[in-house]
Amino acid sequence: MSSRLSAIALTAALALLAPVAHAQNQSEGYKFLEAVRGEKGKEVEDMLNRPGSVVINTRSVTDGETALHVVTKSGNGDYLAYLLSRGANPNVRDNAGTAPLVLAADRGREDLVQTFIKYKANVNYGNSNGETALIVAVRRRNLPLIRTLLDAGANPDQADLLTGMSARAYAAQDTRTPAVARELEAAPKKPKAAVSGPKF
Repeated sequence: MSSRLSAIALTAALALLAPVAHAQNQSEGYKFLEAVRGEKGKEVEDMLNRPGSVVINTRSVTDGETALHVVTKSGNGDYLAYLLSRGANPNVRDNAGTAPLVLAADRGREDLVQTFIKYKANVNYGNSNGETALIVAVRRRNLPLIRTLLDAGANPDQADLLTGMSARAYAAQDTRTPAVARELEAAPKKPKAAVSGPKF
């Protein structure tokens, strides 16, 4: 009987110690993402300034989000620009296949989209469904954002994987916003990239 009570007491003690051990064993990447989520600027800066630091592009083990995904969701443009200036990769997808630029477009944040463009985000990079930022902007009927993306080289004829439709096709199909349809109709066609392969 006493050995059984001892086993129960040991199990309870280990359960109480588990959170402490977990906190002590957290990876630097986890701590970095938590600091970004908490907008703890000094901690974030200290981690990035450590010699040999590689935490800037850490992906969450649960959802694959990077610091850029976190900051894009919070909408903090200054923080976004800071992380990009420190080398954050704007084209890293989360586990749902979404790049931060597409996320910014989906939230209608033209200011954040412009920041991504400034830091060389690929404007034609789609999510796991092939939806580009331009397709998202067309579906949101966001004319200023559409113009920003087209000016940055977004391809109006790049089709998604869900329906096989492009931004131009979505705009033509949606009769609620003629200005969007006209903007996409006037956008020049992008030449298809040549596919190189073996020559026989």
